[in-house]
Amino acid sequence: MNGNSEVSKEEKELPPQSDYEKKKQTFITRTIWTFVMIAGFFAAMFAGHIYVIGIVTAVQIVSFKEVIAIANVPSRAKNLPFTRSLNWYFLGTTMYFLYGESVIYYFKHIVLVDRVLLPFATHHRFISFMLYVIGFVFFVGSLQKGHYRFQFTQFAWTHMALYLINVQAHFIMNNIFEGMIWFFLPVSLVITNDIFAYVCGITFGRTQLIKLSPKKTVEGFVGAWICTIVFGFAMTNVLMRSKYFICPVNDLGANIFTSLSCTPNPVFLPQTYTIHLPLLLHQPPFTLRIAPMQFHIFVFATFASLIAPFGGFFASGLKRTFKVKDFGESIPGHGGITDRMDCQFIMGFFAFMYYQSFIAVYKASVGGVIEMAVQGLTGEEQVEVVKGLAKYLVGQGMVDAKFGECLQGLVARRR
Repeated sequence: MNGNSEVSKEEKELPPQSDYEKKKQTFITRTIWTFVMIAGFFAAMFAGHIYVIGIVTAVQIVSFKEVIAIANVPSRAKNLPFTRSLNWYFLGTTMYFLYGESVIYYFKHIVLVDRVLLPFATHHRFISFMLYVIGFVFFVGSLQKGHYRFQFTQFAWTHMALYLINVQAHFIMNNIFEGMIWFFLPVSLVITNDIFAYVCGITFGRTQLIKLSPKKTVEGFVGAWICTIVFGFAMTNVLMRSKYFICPVNDLGANIFTSLSCTPNPVFLPQTYTIHLPLLLHQPPFTLRIAPMQFHIFVFATFASLIAPFGGFFASGLKRTFKVKDFGESIPGHGGITDRMDCQFIMGFFAFMYYQSFIAVYKASVGGVIEMAVQGLTGEEQVEVVKGLAKYLVGQGMVDAKFGECLQGLVARRR
């Protein structure tokens, strides 16, 4: 007893931490976890696409949890036990639909030739819709008098969170499948812009940029834009040299050591441009050899610097609305996952839309041809396609003649 009383007296006599000590401790914790996150991110990226997909999945689930939590009213939620369950049900349904869309699109050549997966692939959207309808009906059936406003608010809030987080994360996932560079560049540009906005702001920032974030300055905003463009040009020049980064995913087991193989997108191949100077300078035209990607990176860096930060401003306004400092405490010293990802979601969405509109090369793929045959031809027509293709391959000397004879025999037996 005496020992316990002495310990408690010593604890009471400990002086409270000063503001300086608190800030110092927060800074140390924040710095340690910053390096932990950076190390984890690079380890996952070099280990392979599947690990990065795992991180993106974890991030969107935790972010959804954090955003849903700030609008929750615990006292009311206790009286409505199905409210939280419905939130997670709609999340699961949405992820099933979005992940299914990605898997079917990028891995048609696998799912459309598998007897078990084929029905799920061909009826994926209908299955997803019916799953959503079940949740919708259950929500309507769970409405209780006196709680209508709260329940409909939660329903609307859940759908907003699904759109702002999970739908945008779906496009980030697609960026990974299109090539690691389309995932890593947008992420690194946002991080770089955030760092230089802070550095430039504390160095020569004077003019406040926006009231939602009082510490943001115009000088920091513009300075970060310039630094992000320079970083983007340099980083792009490095990443373009690695097929692991520029090739679309055709093997989820690939990593930085095994790499990938593909015909590079023309955007990564250097081209020669002739520059004509104004006549007043009396100088002959000169040539410039550069990859088109270096022009595109200017647009990426500009969006990351001038538009993506508004994702952070939106998150700041949201936190002020609910009078919270952070979305959560998932990352010690940093707050919640959402506090770190608020700009990344809109940047990833932009990267996908820009890539599909101006960079992607559309051509026939094995998966696309299989999809057309499975969904557009009868069984007999599919057999005729196989026979015709086999005959062509034998004629070209790409397969042995015995293969064609064997195939003909198998088809005759089936009939």
